[in-house]
Amino acid sequence: MGRVVSRAAVLRQAVRPKFRPAGLLLCLKRIAGFGLKSGKLPCAGHIIALRDLVLVNLGAPAAKAGGSECVIIMLKIASRMERLGTESAFEILAKAQTLAAAGKSIVNLCIGQPDFPPPAHVIEAGQRAIVDGHHGYSAAPGILSLREAISADLGRRFDVRIDPSSITVTPGSKVALFFALQMLGEIGSEIIYPNPAYPGYESIIAFSGATPIAYPLSEATGFSFDADDVLSRITPKTRAIILNSPANPTSGVLDRGELDRLAKGLEKFPNVAVISDEIYSRIIYDGHAHFSLLSYESLRDRLILLDGWSKSFSMTGWRLGYAVWPKSLVEHAVKLAINCHSCVNNATQYAGIAALEGPQDTVQAMVAAWGERRNIIVAGLRALPGVRCTMPAGAFYAFPNISGTGFSSANLQARLLNEEGVALLSGTSFGSLGEGYIRLSYATSTEQIEEALFRINRFLVENMESRRTAAVA
Repeated sequence: MGRVVSRAAVLRQAVRPKFRPAGLLLCLKRIAGFGLKSGKLPCAGHIIALRDLVLVNLGAPAAKAGGSECVIIMLKIASRMERLGTESAFEILAKAQTLAAAGKSIVNLCIGQPDFPPPAHVIEAGQRAIVDGHHGYSAAPGILSLREAISADLGRRFDVRIDPSSITVTPGSKVALFFALQMLGEIGSEIIYPNPAYPGYESIIAFSGATPIAYPLSEATGFSFDADDVLSRITPKTRAIILNSPANPTSGVLDRGELDRLAKGLEKFPNVAVISDEIYSRIIYDGHAHFSLLSYESLRDRLILLDGWSKSFSMTGWRLGYAVWPKSLVEHAVKLAINCHSCVNNATQYAGIAALEGPQDTVQAMVAAWGERRNIIVAGLRALPGVRCTMPAGAFYAFPNISGTGFSSANLQARLLNEEGVALLSGTSFGSLGEGYIRLSYATSTEQIEEALFRINRFLVENMESRRTAAVA
């Protein structure tokens, strides 16, 4: 919290023995930046203080301060915060909500959140846990009965044996991802990740101090990857490789043959960890099978598997995820949990047990509905001028190529929101290789999808024609 100080006190703190451009820039940012962030002009006291700080940094005598007082915040922020990014989905959602509050009609396809409620028996289990008195702390790795349920679920789905002691439960799988990258990344190291991909990968890698090294996901291969290309990016500095299947934002599923080649190639690099983000593993279409990296015994002692309940069980707000760790990393994961969040709340954990052990018909019904909506949105996108779109194999995103429209990804995102009220995401929100693409979530109603397609088509027809006319003229 800022404290009220006189300008004279500010000047005494700001005096420098010689001119420092960096110090001057910091002064400008700290005082002038207040107005930029708040949307308000700085008070007269701020302006005078800014003038005097400039004079001090230039070595000139500062003007004497009068009696006016203002609040000056001079907090020092760790430099690593500059390396931490954010997620555009939440920024666009906020803009869309602001426009909607002002009376604009908004069709929201920007957020990756299921539009169905969680299964009824899951909600009941959470309520019952509260009534039964599960209000206290639990073990930092998660209650044993939930970790046993996770182990049994993985065994049923992938025919693997996982020791519950290798599992930690976290408030969302994002926390487990953060823990993994903080364990492995540091200044001087490298971590390999996909591009385009969930933006947290690059952001959290950079925050750890490691250098993010991207490998491309290609539209030509259904947004799978080339194992030889990934392996070629390994250096003595490499600590880990991140894989995501089914993937956000592309909805691609990694090719089994490429996974086999990657696993074989990694035998030459025994010190490189593999982080497999499988949060969409239950949302898959057209007979495609999700092949978990847990199936590779050769990788088990260096594999970190991430999964959770948010997408498949429509439990985004419950914040429940988990990781399966190599034995050597479990104690570090638990230590991070104790220092970070202590434990996941009990009621949510009991709901998680019910989700895994209870009937799966609700999940199957949701996936079937998303499959129908997928067909509608892809057909509609393919009918748009200048647009082509691969068929999603999993997850619930369409990732069409819009390079034929003549718009950049960011420009099309902004104009569709402001002019047509369609909220979607630029492909560049997911990395530099997302240029030429946009992401639309079809985890929404058919009516919303059809309305969005109508508005996008109207925009493209009007604006692409006007561009052609201008070019001819």
